[in-house]
Parts: sequence; C-alpha cells; structure tokens
Amino acid sequence: MNQAFLQEETLGKSVEGRPIQAYVSPSKGNRTLLVFGGFHGDEPKSVRLARLLIEELQHASKPKSSVRWVIVPVVNPDGYEIRRRRNARRVDLNRNFPTTNWQCTSKRSRMFGGEAPASEPETRVVIQTIERFKPSAIITIHSIGRHRHCNNYDGPGRKLAERMSRSNGYPVTSTIGYPTPGSFGTWVGIERGIATITLELPSHHSPRQCWQENRQALASAVDEVKISAS
Repeated sequence: MNQAFLQEETLGKSVEGRPIQAYVSPSKGNRTLLVFGGFHGDEPKSVRLARLLIEELQHASKPKSSVRWVIVPVVNPDGYEIRRRRNARRVDLNRNFPTTNWQCTSKRSRMFGGEAPASEPETRVVIQTIERFKPSAIITIHSIGRHRHCNNYDGPGRKLAERMSRSNGYPVTSTIGYPTPGSFGTWVGIERGIATITLELPSHHSPRQCWQENRQALASAVDEVKISAS
C-alpha cells in the first residue's frame, strides 16, 4: 500500500472557514466504515487517535479491502484550534443534530445545542457525509473522565461494541449515563439504524496508550463490517 492509499479531500468548512478534511480509501466492495474524531475541541486524544489510524493505513502493506475507510479526524476544527469543546458559535456539535429529542437549552451551558437543529455548518457537513457514503458502521471517537471509558453503542451496534471490547477491554454499554438530546449517536444510530459506536477514550491515558489499546479494536471493526455483509 503506497502513500496515496488514502485520498485526502475537503468535505466542507467550519464557521471560521477552516477545512474539514476526510481521508478515503479505495474499496472493491460497497461497505464503508466511517470514523469521526474531534467533535469536541477539548478532546485532542480523539484527533490524535484518528490521525494515528490514518498513518497506520497509509503505511500498511496489504491489498485493497472490501471495506472502504472514511476517516474525518477533526469535525470541529475551530474548537480544536483553541481546545474548546464547542464550535466558534459556542454550540456543542454533539447536541446539534436534528433528532426527535433535540432541545434548545441555555446558551450558558457547555452542551448548548444551538438555536435550531443542524444550525451549524460542521453538523451539516457530517450529515452530508453520512448521506454521501452511506456507511455500514460508524465510530465516533471522544474522551471521558476517569473510569467512564467505554464502547458506547447506538442502534444495531452491540455486536461491533462487543468485538471492539475484546481488543480494548473497555466496557460495552448502551448509555453514557446522562441525557444526550440532539446527539449524533441518537440521530444516526437510533433514528437511522446504522451501527454506531461512541468510543470514549480514558482521558487519564496518554494518546500513545489510547492508540495501543485501540489499534486492534479499530482493525477488528472492519472485520465485523465484513461479517455483517456476508
């Protein structure tokens, strides 16, 4: 596999005009595994893990897979630039999706979901990416406080979460433990029926340790997508 295995493209732009990049692999089949990092700008480990995955795929030596990778390492480039959870309009992108349970909450809240569902350009880029690539499964990478790391699944994602857990040792759960109105997992997993994992990394682990824990877990996700296609 050469350096051009993953093709870089711009999916759209953030509020402040920063590009939202994707890295797309070729495929001989019609199955896609979509990976998002950096929904929250103050969770840089999620971006680092996505970029390490990109590096791994670029340097791996194996033939084209029947599963296409699409990796978006930074959904929220404005927030990531200054290590702030929300985007440049102070909207939590993971509460901005057009779900049936979306709520207009206080602007003071760090989980403010915007003035309306899908009000943010970054959210619309994610929605357009789902519509374009029609993924078979999705992994969205986050990080969370001590001892709450997990493979959180939405929709028909339990088998994928269990397979990943066999590699990373993280608990498998269908809930993060608190309400998440307007979340990406609800919108795409529960309401659209796509197997979705919110991979919550332990915030007290280093990026390198998170990669060591999840390198095989991410590879195993491709195997689960292949099995589900058979």
